[in-house]
Amino acid sequence: MRLRVEFTTEPFDLDDPPEHALVARRVVREVGLEQVDVGPFGNSAEGEAESVLGAVDALLRQTLRVGATRVSVQVSTVAEGGGR
Repeated sequence: MRLRVEFTTEPFDLDDPPEHALVARRVVREVGLEQVDVGPFGNSAEGEAESVLGAVDALLRQTLRVGATRVSVQVSTVAEGGGR
């Protein structure tokens, strides 16, 4: 099963990405998720279920450890062929 994860970390800082935002982005890249899309108000990535779920676990633990005060996460299944 393929999953798509969308997430944001707070507090926001539009001038310089805070440590927790950089950590979150590093986590999804290191796990090897695909279609990683990074933006100032949200990030997303796709991958096999175990990889995405592992990334979510690491994302929550690591971003909270370095100062995130809120982490919003949405996980959705991805239909065969890439549609939702």
